[in-house]
Amino acid sequence: MEKWRDTESESCVEIYVSGRVQGVFFRQFTKEIAAHFGLVGYVRNLPDGRVRAVVKGSHENIERFVKQLRAGPRMANVESLDAKWYEPDESFDDFSIRR
Repeated sequence: MEKWRDTESESCVEIYVSGRVQGVFFRQFTKEIAAHFGLVGYVRNLPDGRVRAVVKGSHENIERFVKQLRAGPRMANVESLDAKWYEPDESFDDFSIRR
């Protein structure tokens, strides 16, 4: 799979995903999609059953990433996805799965 490359200025988004998103490889799916679009940041499960992701990259590629997250992996059932855009203020070297 070829990575998307974009030269736009960087954006950052904090995403909360609700539904059946834990125990269905959602974090691994998120990491693979982030790598595909050349994004950095992290994803983690939350105690309340949601998944939180912080993602940094070009606005256009983040939009593509969010579209893929709304669909989720095959066994997931995404009920809602809330995204809050903000100016990048964190530094990431890669995309990681956090505990």
